[in-house]
Amino acid sequence: MIEVRGLRAEDHAAWLPLWQGYQRFYKVDIPAEVGETAWRRMLDEVEPMWGALALADGQALGLAHYVRHRTTWAVGDYCYLNDLYVDEGARGRGVGRALIAHVGEEARRLGCSRVYWLTHETNAEARRLYDGVAERSGFIEYGRGLDP
Repeated sequence: MIEVRGLRAEDHAAWLPLWQGYQRFYKVDIPAEVGETAWRRMLDEVEPMWGALALADGQALGLAHYVRHRTTWAVGDYCYLNDLYVDEGARGRGVGRALIAHVGEEARRLGCSRVYWLTHETNAEARRLYDGVAERSGFIEYGRGLDP
């Protein structure tokens, strides 16, 4: 049985290895300061940013981080599923699907009108799941860093 619930302050030790696994999967090295800032924001009730853990038998199997934001395309806010990660040993057990469902329920509770997310084009395993639970928008993402 998979339980998905919001992050709690005492979850840091369970969350951190998943966060590090997420970075290894995407071959990025996010500075520890950035991760710790995100952690604090997800626990701060005034921030529009949250996190969740998927657990089975007390073991953390996956995480989701999500952000509520305004949009010019709807009256209701949108919810961006910023990060979704399932430990390699737990894949194929419905953990990702449960995390997506949890974020959808939370977004509805927050008054959002849409949940959306991105994945890398090479992430075929996740894309099979996503194709079954959502619609592809057809948009191509562009981005660039900004100097301070």
